[in-house]
Amino acid sequence: MRPPCETVVKKSLPILRSLIIKELIEKYDFSQVEIANKLGMTQAAISQHVNYKRGIKKSTKLEMSSELKMMARKIAKDIAKNKQSDFDVTPHLCDLCLGYRGKKKTR
Repeated sequence: MRPPCETVVKKSLPILRSLIIKELIEKYDFSQVEIANKLGMTQAAISQHVNYKRGIKKSTKLEMSSELKMMARKIAKDIAKNKQSDFDVTPHLCDLCLGYRGKKKTR
């Protein structure tokens, strides 16, 4: 049996990144280069998320939780408003992990 945190990192993190990327492009008109700079990724990696080669696969769209979608919207909004200059996913992943284990969130 895998620890919940490992599951979150392997399955939820790529989906969360894809959702954030999609939100920044569709709602805030960010370019792939701008997103890459904000998230500390390459433009090529952003392109792979946009084209469903990373993160959200077409078959997993229905498997995303509403909590993950809400988290992605909040993070994208904070990035767009420059509240988060460098994207740090750690606190958000800890919240997801604690949520999976049914414990109170840290933030």
